[in-house]
Amino acid sequence: MNTTDPQIVLGTMDFGTRVAPDRAFAILDSFVAGGGVWLDTANCYSFWNDSTGVGGSSERAIGAWLRARPCARDMVKIATKVRHNPLVPHSPESAEGLSARAIYAAVEESLERLGVDHIDLLWAHAEDRTVPLEETVGAFGELAAKGAALRVGAANHAAWRVEHARSLALERGVEAWTALQLRHSLVQPRPLAVIAEGGHRMLTAEDLDLARSEGLAVWSYTSLMWGSYVRADKPLPSAYDHPGTTRTLAVLDDVAAELSATRNQVVLAWLMRQGIDPIVGASRVGQIEEALAARHVRLGDEHLARFAEAR
Repeated sequence: MNTTDPQIVLGTMDFGTRVAPDRAFAILDSFVAGGGVWLDTANCYSFWNDSTGVGGSSERAIGAWLRARPCARDMVKIATKVRHNPLVPHSPESAEGLSARAIYAAVEESLERLGVDHIDLLWAHAEDRTVPLEETVGAFGELAAKGAALRVGAANHAAWRVEHARSLALERGVEAWTALQLRHSLVQPRPLAVIAEGGHRMLTAEDLDLARSEGLAVWSYTSLMWGSYVRADKPLPSAYDHPGTTRTLAVLDDVAAELSATRNQVVLAWLMRQGIDPIVGASRVGQIEEALAARHVRLGDEHLARFAEAR
């Protein structure tokens, strides 16, 4: 896996829709003031909450913040994704896909919305098996060669597809995917349980093996389970209803008390202890402040062993 120290990544999915611009600005300001660096967005965020029925609101909110804070671009790195933005409003089945033409058009629009000349990490948001992988790899490689994307990565892709894509990039002499983004948290669904979010792909042992062997960065989303660790009004989904969850949450409470930390902070510390960069969505300044404080929570090997035994 990537040898750099793991970082808290600010997830901005709801910025410009459920999170109004003034609140988004305050969260971004707090994130940077606390030493945060990476912002994670996507060109499709959040079309399901936008009256227009298409994405772009999150990127526009970040772009407005960058214009209002002239020095901010030098302080943050921006990751965005292409693949899922609807071509027909309110019609997710019309998603742009990962053809070369779609990728080039999407990145041009993202750069315009963000008001920047490059994206620090460009993600393929999900697989598109209607397009030859060679075409997708070539398009990402060309964008990297032109400097429009400094790095490229794959979100919600099977490990074997990432490995194949990296081989194709090597053959072509173009930039390869160097980062993975997948769903992961301390609690896990029952084996073979179907999660409600059909587009989500869970982090697997194969993904971690690939990351470790190839030196890839790993980012996790749904890191805090939509607030379910700390909010009684947001219970965990039914797929997580099993004895392992009960045991894990009991250990989580014990460890949080021992370390004078919150449940959320221990979960984030657990992810970072494994070399994973957790993405944390925030709708209030206090939430991102709490998340950033997780960097100071020190989990020992004994804590990790207790969690492993509980699961």
